[in-house]
Amino acid sequence: MATASTQSFERLKLAWSRSPLPGFLRWWGGELAALLPTRIREWLQRGPDVLWLGVRPTKLIVKRGQTGPVLASIPTRLPPDAQRAAFADACAGIDPDDRRLVLVVAAESALYRRLVMPVAAAADPRKVVGYELDRQTPFKPDQLYYDVRVSADPAPAGQVVLDLYAAPRAELDPMLERLGAIGVHPDAVDVQRPEGSLAGIDLLPFGRRPRRVDKRRRINWILAAACVVLVVLVLSQWLANRRAALAQMQAQVASMRARASQSEQLRAQLAGALAASKFLVKRKAENPPPLLVLDQLTRTLPATAWLDAVTLDDSGGLDIKGEASHAAALVDQLGKSGILQEPKLQGVIQPDPATGKERFELVARVKQTGSGNAQ
Repeated sequence: MATASTQSFERLKLAWSRSPLPGFLRWWGGELAALLPTRIREWLQRGPDVLWLGVRPTKLIVKRGQTGPVLASIPTRLPPDAQRAAFADACAGIDPDDRRLVLVVAAESALYRRLVMPVAAAADPRKVVGYELDRQTPFKPDQLYYDVRVSADPAPAGQVVLDLYAAPRAELDPMLERLGAIGVHPDAVDVQRPEGSLAGIDLLPFGRRPRRVDKRRRINWILAAACVVLVVLVLSQWLANRRAALAQMQAQVASMRARASQSEQLRAQLAGALAASKFLVKRKAENPPPLLVLDQLTRTLPATAWLDAVTLDDSGGLDIKGEASHAAALVDQLGKSGILQEPKLQGVIQPDPATGKERFELVARVKQTGSGNAQ
């Protein structure tokens, strides 16, 4: 399972290196750096001072990079102490923590092979190619210093291009011994290409590579970790603010919903009250005033009639109780009043021995204004 994950990671690294994104990011970073002040830009872009060491039969050449100046040309005939002092003078002003020494081997002194292998070999190319040294070179593995680099050049599907660089130990060991005798220990052994640049490899085996603590890299990692922490804190704070704002909005929505519900209830109550008021106003407008009804009754009933009770309800129903000489004749008389309709006797007419008149109960309906106008 771990092998599969490692292979997948290497495939991703290979795909990333072959994509145009690294070049774009380098260009973008350069454009952003160009906007900074010169001192800050130089400080940010300042890397370790790389010194090339060229071991010749008669001298040791110390120079700054491919196009940099030659800092020293130390003859090998000098005593070791003198060579050590000359090397120290050449490195004067360079912080030892920022100094990187690279022993440069000429291209004609090294072997180069380009290998096409399955993409799984990219997980540990040095180990995989180590089994192929006796087939790819005329030397045995223990006779070579070698290193393998994964090339970004295109390869067939499922395969990867590996660049193998190797140099005989018989040639490198004397160079390393000469340098060690004057206290110079290279950080890497690289091969110079025909065009003058370095191949970007290290022929030294892992056991012989000096362990150096890169303070700048450590600071960069600390700064990167601090940036990640700050980003997480900012995102957490932003998320907390969003949650608080959402909770506040939800509370406001709930409050507004409660107010809206209360407003709907008040509106419904107001509508009901308005409807009832309109109904009462309409009923009142449609029914004649009670005084007008009494006035019409007074004008319509004969002088011999006596009323005990008159009841007028909201719907226009009229109930009359009283005494009259001829109670049956009151129906016709009230029907001609112009304000009552459908008059009729209710119950049985009873004679009153004390007055000699007839007791009656008569019901009718008061004509509404609307219906009267319609007629």
